[in-house]
Amino acid sequence: NVERAIKKALESGSGDLHQPTYEGYAPGGVAVFVECTTDNLNRTVSSVRSIFSKGGGNLATSGSVDFLFERKGIFVVEKSTRNLEDLELELIDGGAEDLEVDDDADEITITVDFTDFGNMQKKLEELGIEPKGANLERIPTTTTALSLSEAKTALQLIENLEEDDDVQNVFHNLEMTEELEAALEE
Repeated sequence: NVERAIKKALESGSGDLHQPTYEGYAPGGVAVFVECTTDNLNRTVSSVRSIFSKGGGNLATSGSVDFLFERKGIFVVEKSTRNLEDLELELIDGGAEDLEVDDDADEITITVDFTDFGNMQKKLEELGIEPKGANLERIPTTTTALSLSEAKTALQLIENLEEDDDVQNVFHNLEMTEELEAALEE
């Protein structure tokens, strides 16, 4: 998605790029938050509205679903050879709210409030740790559980949004159950 935005910026020459956000509901009441980058606001809103409409959802007014998400910074770093407790204390000083250690992938996922994103980047630099990934995300405060067929319909709408060239990120509050994840892998 980032590559698409860069390519679009280079292709459009000196045109102004806008970063609108759109909010709506997928079938079953799943809240959807869409972040875009575009040089043509009319094209983008038409496209997003059309995808919601064709997918059985509806575009909502600004602020309708934003409150259902918390903005967080997510950093993924390699699990280091350092003492994990000492590292955790250092990361908390940098604003870490949560740390998840994934022993299988040899990674640590660090969650920070979006206002501490820069502080965590600086702390990781001080510690000589190069992040594998660093993103601002919207984490749902509550999730919506749906039947398998309803969830598949909602996910199809979300997938269609993600495929739009102007769309950079799509966040939703669909509860991803083990049953649903297993069905998607088939």
